[in-house]
Amino acid sequence: MIKKLKLYHYPATRSARVRWALYETVGDDFETEIVELYKGDQYRESYQKKNPNRNVPMLEITMDNGEVMHMLESAAMVEWLADAFPGKRLAPKPGLFLARADYLQMLHFASTWMDMMLWQVRIHEHVLPTAETDARTIARYRNKMRTEVEPQLAARLDKTPYICGESFSAADIIIGHNVTWARGYQMCQSEVFRGYLSRISKRPAFQKAFADAKAFNPELPNRDHPAGQFSG
Repeated sequence: MIKKLKLYHYPATRSARVRWALYETVGDDFETEIVELYKGDQYRESYQKKNPNRNVPMLEITMDNGEVMHMLESAAMVEWLADAFPGKRLAPKPGLFLARADYLQMLHFASTWMDMMLWQVRIHEHVLPTAETDARTIARYRNKMRTEVEPQLAARLDKTPYICGESFSAADIIIGHNVTWARGYQMCQSEVFRGYLSRISKRPAFQKAFADAKAFNPELPNRDHPAGQFSG
């Protein structure tokens, strides 16, 4: 059995989606430690030993027998939590079911394809040293978001209130986080996305997960001389 869950977190980053999933599944029964990314906390030797990716989120799982595991992938954390607490009904049950296939497809579409495009925009607009940014990359991925990603999501949300149908699922945790991220970069601006965010943001777990979001500044304080080897 699980003895303790501890999330290593920084406001409004990908760790917010895991924080949201934790509030949906275990309520307040987890610990949070802030990793000050802009100050280079992720490069501390003690942190790198646990997380060689030098980022957030990291979910530390401590079992009753003393075993400890560190999960490093946000989508894996969200998917694991949804499956570990089936009573919360955040995921269709595993098996040869189309609902499960659709759910997994959207969860991973959000955490890979969509996430990659958003990250390319963010890293070139707000993270990389000025001399390393590329306007063509920004334009390319903004266009792909507009012409490829947004129409797929909008078509679903025109038909159903949530990304996989009538019920909220863990796929909405990652899609919802990405839509808030996109809107911060003036994407996903249509009414269908505003309505979607209005629905999911009423969830108490969402409100707790993003209560610290105002502390996030997309621009590095010292972009051309970041702490450590900061790359986001």
